[in-house]
Amino acid sequence: MQDLFQKEQEILNHAVFQLESLQQGASLQAEDFETIVTAYGRLLKQFRWMMKMSDRTTIDLNASKQDLLDKVNYDALTGIYNRRFLDETLAAIFQNPTTLDTMLSILVLDIDFFKRYNDTYGHGAGDECLKTVARTLHTSLRATGGFVARYGGEEFVIVLPKAARDAACALALEIKHLLQELAVVHEKNDASDYVTVSIGITSGLVSQLHSAEMCMAVADKALYQAKHEGRNRHIYIDYVEVSR
Repeated sequence: MQDLFQKEQEILNHAVFQLESLQQGASLQAEDFETIVTAYGRLLKQFRWMMKMSDRTTIDLNASKQDLLDKVNYDALTGIYNRRFLDETLAAIFQNPTTLDTMLSILVLDIDFFKRYNDTYGHGAGDECLKTVARTLHTSLRATGGFVARYGGEEFVIVLPKAARDAACALALEIKHLLQELAVVHEKNDASDYVTVSIGITSGLVSQLHSAEMCMAVADKALYQAKHEGRNRHIYIDYVEVSR
Protein backbone atom coordinates (compact mmCIF):
# COMPACT_ATOMS: atom_id res chain seq x y z
CA MET A 1 0.00 0.00 0.00
CA GLN A 2 2.89 2.35 0.78
CA ASP A 3 4.27 1.79 -2.74
CA LEU A 4 0.93 2.82 -4.24
CA PHE A 5 0.89 6.06 -2.28
CA GLN A 6 4.47 6.72 -3.35
CA LYS A 7 3.54 6.19 -7.02
CA GLU A 8 0.53 8.46 -6.58
CA GLN A 9 2.78 11.17 -5.17
CA GLU A 10 5.25 10.76 -8.05
CA ILE A 11 2.46 11.14 -10.62
CA LEU A 12 1.14 14.19 -8.80
CA ASN A 13 4.61 15.74 -8.64
CA HIS A 14 5.07 15.16 -12.38
CA ALA A 15 1.69 16.73 -13.14
CA VAL A 16 2.47 19.74 -10.92
CA PHE A 17 5.84 20.16 -12.63
CA GLN A 18 4.18 20.16 -16.07
CA LEU A 19 1.57 22.67 -14.86
CA GLU A 20 4.25 25.01 -13.53
CA SER A 21 6.13 24.70 -16.81
CA LEU A 22 2.97 25.68 -18.73
CA GLN A 23 2.52 28.70 -16.46
CA GLN A 24 6.06 29.75 -17.28
CA GLY A 25 5.34 29.60 -21.02
CA ALA A 26 6.49 26.12 -21.88
CA SER A 27 4.40 24.03 -24.28
CA LEU A 28 2.90 20.70 -23.24
CA GLN A 29 4.16 17.88 -25.39
CA ALA A 30 1.70 15.06 -26.20
CA GLU A 31 4.27 12.56 -24.95
CA ASP A 32 4.32 14.22 -21.52
CA PHE A 33 0.53 14.22 -21.25
CA GLU A 34 0.38 10.59 -22.39
CA THR A 35 2.97 9.61 -19.75
CA ILE A 36 0.91 11.19 -16.98
CA VAL A 37 -2.37 9.60 -18.16
CA THR A 38 -0.80 6.16 -18.60
CA ALA A 39 0.83 6.24 -15.17
CA TYR A 40 -2.42 7.37 -13.56
CA GLY A 41 -4.37 4.66 -15.36
CA ARG A 42 -2.03 1.98 -14.08
CA LEU A 43 -2.33 3.39 -10.58
CA LEU A 44 -6.14 3.29 -10.76
CA LYS A 45 -6.03 -0.37 -11.79
CA GLN A 46 -3.83 -1.16 -8.81
CA PHE A 47 -6.16 0.72 -6.45
CA ARG A 48 -9.19 -1.13 -7.87
CA TRP A 49 -7.41 -4.46 -7.38
CA MET A 50 -6.56 -3.52 -3.79
CA MET A 51 -10.20 -2.54 -3.09
CA LYS A 52 -11.43 -5.80 -4.64
CA MET A 53 -9.08 -7.82 -2.46
CA SER A 54 -10.16 -5.77 0.56
CA ASP A 55 -13.83 -6.51 -0.16
CA ARG A 56 -13.07 -10.21 -0.52
CA THR A 57 -11.19 -10.16 2.77
CA THR A 58 -14.12 -8.45 4.49
CA ILE A 59 -16.54 -11.03 3.10
CA ASP A 60 -14.27 -13.87 4.19
CA LEU A 61 -13.89 -12.38 7.66
CA ASN A 62 -17.66 -11.97 8.03
CA ALA A 63 -18.20 -15.55 6.89
CA SER A 64 -15.57 -16.77 9.33
CA LYS A 65 -17.17 -14.76 12.12
CA GLN A 66 -20.60 -16.23 11.36
CA ASP A 67 -19.13 -19.72 11.16
CA LEU A 68 -17.50 -19.20 14.55
CA LEU A 69 -20.77 -17.94 16.03
CA ASP A 70 -22.53 -21.01 14.65
CA LYS A 71 -19.98 -23.28 16.25
CA VAL A 72 -20.15 -21.41 19.54
CA ASN A 73 -23.95 -21.08 19.83
CA TYR A 74 -25.34 -24.12 18.03
CA ASP A 75 -25.34 -27.80 18.86
CA ALA A 76 -23.34 -29.66 16.22
CA LEU A 77 -25.62 -32.70 16.10
CA THR A 78 -29.14 -31.27 16.23
CA GLY A 79 -28.58 -27.80 14.76
CA ILE A 80 -30.50 -26.05 17.55
CA TYR A 81 -29.01 -23.75 20.18
CA ASN A 82 -26.61 -25.26 22.71
CA ARG A 83 -26.24 -24.88 26.46
CA ARG A 84 -23.80 -21.99 26.12
CA PHE A 85 -26.35 -19.93 24.22
CA LEU A 86 -29.06 -20.93 26.72
CA ASP A 87 -26.99 -19.87 29.74
CA GLU A 88 -25.94 -16.56 28.17
CA THR A 89 -29.47 -15.70 27.00
CA LEU A 90 -31.07 -16.50 30.35
CA ALA A 91 -28.40 -14.45 32.14
CA ALA A 92 -29.13 -11.51 29.82
CA ILE A 93 -32.88 -11.78 30.54
CA PHE A 94 -32.31 -11.65 34.29
CA GLN A 95 -29.83 -8.76 34.03
CA ASN A 96 -31.98 -6.60 31.74
CA PRO A 97 -34.09 -4.07 33.72
CA THR A 98 -36.68 -3.91 30.92
CA THR A 99 -37.56 -7.60 31.31
CA LEU A 100 -37.93 -7.74 35.09
CA ASP A 101 -41.69 -7.09 34.99
CA THR A 102 -42.39 -9.58 32.18
CA MET A 103 -43.40 -13.21 32.44
CA LEU A 104 -41.01 -16.05 31.68
CA SER A 105 -41.69 -19.76 31.33
CA ILE A 106 -39.10 -22.52 31.30
CA LEU A 107 -39.74 -26.06 30.03
CA VAL A 108 -37.19 -28.81 30.68
CA LEU A 109 -37.73 -31.89 28.50
CA ASP A 110 -36.20 -35.35 28.58
CA ILE A 111 -36.65 -38.14 26.02
CA ASP A 112 -38.19 -41.07 27.87
CA PHE A 113 -35.95 -44.12 28.26
CA PHE A 114 -33.45 -42.80 25.74
CA LYS A 115 -30.66 -45.12 26.94
CA ARG A 116 -32.89 -48.07 26.13
CA TYR A 117 -33.49 -46.57 22.68
CA ASN A 118 -29.73 -46.39 22.06
CA ASP A 119 -29.18 -49.91 23.37
CA THR A 120 -32.00 -51.28 21.19
CA TYR A 121 -31.49 -49.47 17.90
CA GLY A 122 -27.87 -48.29 18.08
CA HIS A 123 -26.23 -44.92 18.56
CA GLY A 124 -26.72 -43.91 14.92
CA ALA A 125 -30.45 -44.30 15.32
CA GLY A 126 -30.17 -42.52 18.65
CA ASP A 127 -28.59 -39.52 16.94
CA GLU A 128 -31.41 -39.48 14.38
CA CYS A 129 -33.93 -39.63 17.22
CA LEU A 130 -32.31 -36.61 18.88
CA LYS A 131 -32.45 -34.70 15.59
CA THR A 132 -36.11 -35.61 15.10
CA VAL A 133 -37.08 -34.47 18.58
CA ALA A 134 -35.06 -31.26 18.18
CA ARG A 135 -36.83 -30.46 14.89
CA THR A 136 -40.19 -31.19 16.48
CA LEU A 137 -39.49 -28.85 19.39
CA HIS A 138 -38.28 -26.14 17.02
CA THR A 139 -41.41 -26.54 14.88
CA SER A 140 -43.65 -26.22 17.94
CA LEU A 141 -42.18 -22.79 18.70
CA ARG A 142 -43.05 -21.12 15.38
CA ALA A 143 -45.46 -18.54 16.81
CA THR A 144 -44.23 -18.29 20.40
CA GLY A 145 -41.18 -16.05 20.25
CA GLY A 146 -39.30 -18.63 22.29
CA PHE A 147 -36.33 -20.86 21.54
CA VAL A 148 -35.14 -24.38 22.29
CA ALA A 149 -31.64 -25.48 23.25
CA ARG A 150 -30.04 -28.85 23.75
CA TYR A 151 -29.12 -28.92 27.42
CA GLY A 152 -27.08 -32.10 27.27
CA GLY A 153 -27.54 -35.70 26.19
CA GLU A 154 -31.26 -36.30 25.63
CA GLU A 155 -32.35 -33.23 27.59
CA PHE A 156 -33.69 -30.01 26.05
CA VAL A 157 -34.78 -26.66 27.43
CA ILE A 158 -37.40 -24.32 25.99
CA VAL A 159 -37.43 -20.65 26.98
CA LEU A 160 -40.69 -18.74 26.50
CA PRO A 161 -40.34 -15.00 27.14
CA LYS A 162 -43.57 -13.19 28.05
CA ALA A 163 -45.41 -16.49 28.45
CA ALA A 164 -47.33 -17.61 31.56
CA ARG A 165 -48.55 -21.01 32.75
CA ASP A 166 -51.37 -21.50 30.25
CA ALA A 167 -49.19 -20.82 27.21
CA ALA A 168 -46.40 -23.07 28.51
CA CYS A 169 -48.76 -25.96 29.26
CA ALA A 170 -50.47 -25.56 25.88
CA LEU A 171 -47.06 -25.82 24.22
CA ALA A 172 -46.31 -29.00 26.18
CA LEU A 173 -49.52 -30.54 24.87
CA GLU A 174 -48.66 -29.46 21.32
CA ILE A 175 -45.24 -31.12 21.61
CA LYS A 176 -46.82 -34.33 22.84
CA HIS A 177 -49.31 -34.22 19.94
CA LEU A 178 -46.57 -33.67 17.35
CA LEU A 179 -44.54 -36.60 18.65
CA GLN A 180 -47.62 -38.81 18.60
CA GLU A 181 -48.13 -37.92 14.95
CA LEU A 182 -44.52 -38.79 14.12
CA ALA A 183 -44.86 -42.15 15.88
CA VAL A 184 -41.15 -42.95 16.02
CA VAL A 185 -41.14 -46.56 17.23
CA HIS A 186 -39.60 -47.15 20.68
CA GLU A 187 -40.49 -50.67 21.80
CA LYS A 188 -38.59 -50.34 25.11
CA ASN A 189 -40.51 -47.23 26.19
CA ASP A 190 -42.65 -48.21 29.20
CA ALA A 191 -44.83 -45.13 28.67
CA SER A 192 -45.71 -45.76 25.02
CA ASP A 193 -44.84 -47.73 21.91
CA TYR A 194 -43.28 -44.60 20.44
CA VAL A 195 -40.73 -41.93 21.34
CA THR A 196 -42.13 -39.59 24.00
CA VAL A 197 -40.86 -36.86 26.30
CA SER A 198 -41.41 -35.89 29.90
CA ILE A 199 -41.67 -32.16 30.57
CA GLY A 200 -41.18 -30.04 33.66
CA ILE A 201 -42.50 -26.48 33.62
CA THR A 202 -42.30 -23.41 35.78
CA SER A 203 -43.06 -19.73 35.21
CA GLY A 204 -43.37 -16.34 36.85
CA LEU A 205 -42.35 -12.73 36.63
CA VAL A 206 -38.63 -12.44 35.95
CA SER A 207 -38.27 -10.29 39.07
CA GLN A 208 -39.84 -13.11 41.15
CA LEU A 209 -37.74 -15.90 39.66
CA HIS A 210 -34.57 -14.66 41.44
CA SER A 211 -32.09 -16.27 39.02
CA ALA A 212 -31.83 -18.51 36.00
CA GLU A 213 -30.29 -21.24 38.12
CA MET A 214 -33.14 -21.25 40.64
CA CYS A 215 -35.74 -21.17 37.86
CA MET A 216 -34.09 -24.13 36.14
CA ALA A 217 -33.99 -25.99 39.45
CA VAL A 218 -37.78 -25.70 39.86
CA ALA A 219 -38.37 -26.82 36.25
CA ASP A 220 -36.04 -29.78 36.90
CA LYS A 221 -38.06 -30.64 39.98
CA ALA A 222 -41.22 -30.65 37.87
CA LEU A 223 -39.48 -32.87 35.29
CA TYR A 224 -38.50 -35.34 38.02
CA GLN A 225 -42.11 -35.46 39.17
CA ALA A 226 -43.32 -36.08 35.61
CA LYS A 227 -40.93 -39.03 35.35
CA HIS A 228 -41.97 -40.34 38.77
CA GLU A 229 -45.64 -40.25 37.77
CA GLY A 230 -45.14 -42.39 34.66
CA ARG A 231 -43.44 -40.17 32.01
CA ASN A 232 -44.94 -39.04 28.70
CA ARG A 233 -46.58 -36.11 30.47
CA HIS A 234 -45.94 -32.57 31.68
CA ILE A 235 -45.96 -31.28 35.24
CA TYR A 236 -46.23 -27.61 36.17
CA ILE A 237 -44.82 -26.23 39.42
CA ASP A 238 -45.44 -22.60 40.28
CA TYR A 239 -42.09 -21.02 41.08
CA VAL A 240 -43.47 -18.46 43.52
CA GLU A 241 -45.34 -21.13 45.50
CA VAL A 242 -42.27 -23.35 46.03
CA SER A 243 -39.93 -20.44 46.75
CA ARG A 244 -41.97 -19.05 49.65
